[in-house]
Amino acid sequence: MISYSTGSSGAGADVEKVARATQIVRERAPDLKVDGPLQYDAASVMSVGKQKAPDSPVAGQANVFIFPDLNTGNTTYKAVQRSANVVSVGPMLQGLNKPVNDLSRGALVDDIVYTIALTAIQAYSDLI
Repeated sequence: MISYSTGSSGAGADVEKVARATQIVRERAPDLKVDGPLQYDAASVMSVGKQKAPDSPVAGQANVFIFPDLNTGNTTYKAVQRSANVVSVGPMLQGLNKPVNDLSRGALVDDIVYTIALTAIQAYSDLI
């Protein structure tokens, strides 16, 4: 659960929101390895994770990053997509009766093709 703070290194409503969300996930899905608040570097870089969050079950090796709000998530998503020159798929909306995915107005052709393929796979999975 990404934040501008790792653990209790910062304070404020935004940090508390992430801490509370982490608590809710732990209560509802105790088998999931989840931690937060974690700064992105603490979540993704092993040496930083060991230093900033030595008791975390995911620090330095997280493979899913949950951002605290749409602004932070979308800004990061677009920055990584464009600076890393990667194919971007998503956002994928989960928990609906039918597959629904979204595309940015600035989506590249590969982004569109892969998102269509993903949506088709989701729809097919619903049939079997």
